Amino acid sequence: MAKNRTAYVCSECGAEYSKWQGQCTECGVWNVLGEVVLESAAAVKAPAARRGGWAGKVEAPRITALKDVRQSEHARVSTGIGEFDRVLGGGLVEGAVVLVGGDPGIGKSTLLLQALARMAGTLPVLYVTGEESLAQVAGRAVRLDLPLDGLDALAETGIELILQHAAAARPKLIVADSVQTLWTETLTAAPGSVSQVRESAARLVRFAKETGTAVFLVGHVTKEGGIAGPRVLEHMVDAVLYFEGESGSRFRVLRAFKNRFGAVNELGVFAMGEKGLKEVPNPSAIFLSGGSTRQPGSCVMVTREGTRPLLVEVQALVDASPLSNPRRVAVGLEQNRLAMLLAVLHRHGGVMVGDQDVFINVVGGIRVQETAVDLPVLLAVLSSLRDQPLAEKTIAFGEVGLSGEIRPVPNGEERLREAATHGFKRAIVPKANAPKAGSVKGMEVIAVERLAEAIEAA
Repeated sequence: MAKNRTAYVCSECGAEYSKWQGQCTECGVWNVLGEVVLESAAAVKAPAARRGGWAGKVEAPRITALKDVRQSEHARVSTGIGEFDRVLGGGLVEGAVVLVGGDPGIGKSTLLLQALARMAGTLPVLYVTGEESLAQVAGRAVRLDLPLDGLDALAETGIELILQHAAAARPKLIVADSVQTLWTETLTAAPGSVSQVRESAARLVRFAKETGTAVFLVGHVTKEGGIAGPRVLEHMVDAVLYFEGESGSRFRVLRAFKNRFGAVNELGVFAMGEKGLKEVPNPSAIFLSGGSTRQPGSCVMVTREGTRPLLVEVQALVDASPLSNPRRVAVGLEQNRLAMLLAVLHRHGGVMVGDQDVFINVVGGIRVQETAVDLPVLLAVLSSLRDQPLAEKTIAFGEVGLSGEIRPVPNGEERLREAATHGFKRAIVPKANAPKAGSVKGMEVIAVERLAEAIEAA
């Protein structure tokens, strides 16, 4: 038997080497090279074994003008969970491979099991578990009151046996929980190693593309927040979804970071209950619940996640610091940006917080990554410092520049309409985002150009 050729691949950047070395010369990181198996020349020359047994003549590829390529819409299948479909871009595409990552116990397996149970009535599905026994999976399904009809399961970690069973059963959807437990007998490395994860995932991806079977891969998250395994794993799949949520909070956020069949940065919100995860179709109402009373240090903003505007509350607490180096803590916001905003507040707003501890929290476990949060953060800080609440039913959004200018953000009018539907009557926005007179009914829009104007209006 011919010996399999191997290479060593960097788990950070994907660079390949013919032999092992301590440091990757491409990215400069140490101890990140893992062994992977390479296809033999015979396997490359024999497409019959890889193309469903087709033994016809292989046509040579031809150069084709893009204008002559026929375009067709991808047929989508609903998962039965509206928020899940939203993050996927409208539903599941045939042959798509989706990687779902998240912290342990956040609800990845629960969500996928609920989706499989709802789709089992219309499609043949297969749940492959490498971490739990079949009794544990069935027990969870019964506890969640899920229908078990048509829901097939397999407790196996060997990728060769999994693909053999899948080829015989011909499911339209496979869930592999998790990809870090899979291994192939062609490698001697331990399950969970870089080489095993990459090779096992590559074989599942190849099976999905050849048979049109959609595949969900569950991935563990490292302490740095990334999916454990080689970085190239995220490039192999069609979509990468991250499950997020604060410890102690019942809300979960499913966010798309890569999607070849839909918009990235799309957001789905779920609430964890006794019967599993329930979708939250109107997350703005949930995140604003309990925040109707006016309190110092609170400002409501309209952020945009994917294709949907979302109202969230930004809270600030400013208190005298007993330390020589006051603390700057931001939850749901980049901490370096907070330090920059406080410097702008001092330089162009005339408000000094250098001797104060400043704490920022975005309510509901949402992480705001866009610059529209700048103005609400500064208004919340000012409100807490002066112990004066903002005017009732007031929202704000806008980017704050280093010279104190208030810069516009995308889709300003759509944000104002979303705020108006939730009963807000007053808005402090950049002048370039001010809508035409009468376009947003029942909303008093205060357009500002400088930070000093925004502070005065607030």
